[in-house]
Amino acid sequence: MTAHQPPPAVAEYDAVVLAGGAARRLGGADKPGVRVGGRALLDRVLAACADARATVVVADPRPTARPVTWAREEPPGGGPVAALDAGLRHTTAEDVVVLSADLPFLGEMTVRRLLGALRTSGADGVLLTDADHRDQPLVAAYRASALRRELAACAAESGGATGLPLRRLTAGLELTRVPDAVASFDCDTWDDIATARARIREHGHVLDEWISAVKDELGIDLDVDTGLLLDLARDAAHGVARPAAPLTTFLVGYAAARAGGGPEAVAEASRKAAALAVRWAEESAAAEPDAAEDAAPDTRPDAG
Repeated sequence: MTAHQPPPAVAEYDAVVLAGGAARRLGGADKPGVRVGGRALLDRVLAACADARATVVVADPRPTARPVTWAREEPPGGGPVAALDAGLRHTTAEDVVVLSADLPFLGEMTVRRLLGALRTSGADGVLLTDADHRDQPLVAAYRASALRRELAACAAESGGATGLPLRRLTAGLELTRVPDAVASFDCDTWDDIATARARIREHGHVLDEWISAVKDELGIDLDVDTGLLLDLARDAAHGVARPAAPLTTFLVGYAAARAGGGPEAVAEASRKAAALAVRWAEESAAAEPDAAEDAAPDTRPDAG
């Protein structure tokens, strides 16, 4: 497994997450709270925009893994344009990421890719397109000034934002499109939920998904070199004993916390433990011939 590399830093931005839909195709279920990989869909999206300066969720308040600002369109259920208008009122950054709350495969790298494209394109917004080449305006980064301009124009023309479709808003924007069939995948039906749950358990995804879920559950916001930890666990298991692997990684975490935490503390504690495991294995290998010689019967003629 390759080591986890944190995504490059980006300039400040705000995020608006729309989470107040009726979820009719899910039978009215609480879609933002549906769990995929042990985490609520809303929490998965919030993790993807965790480095936003401010995150506004347009919905009724609920417990979330990360602190957010809550907003609501008036009247509630007024549609995505009205919800976006309500959320945007709580933002101040010039760049705004706009997301729906049902994106199980959205990651931090995709958010940063959208923002990077926005800052180099000169467009009003950058959005993803899905597997069928359809625009996904709720997986996008926009210039807030352009959104406010078009929101005001739409409201003036229609007497308000309630009930307006998103395509009415985006029609007036200059947009750049980025194809991404995975990150744009949204969960509208129970079949979509089942597909998402199955995919994250595939071999190539399950470990990263599990680590992300554990960090959210424990309230840990820490990027570490998972490859280094896996190598350490392997060395401890092979060079000492299989139960040494989980116990050693636990002790590394404890030592790193005592040293102040952070990726550097984890890496240093891992280095020390890995070196010890190698020395242990070398000693064991060197002792084995001696042990075999001691155990062998003495067959010399004058023995005894």
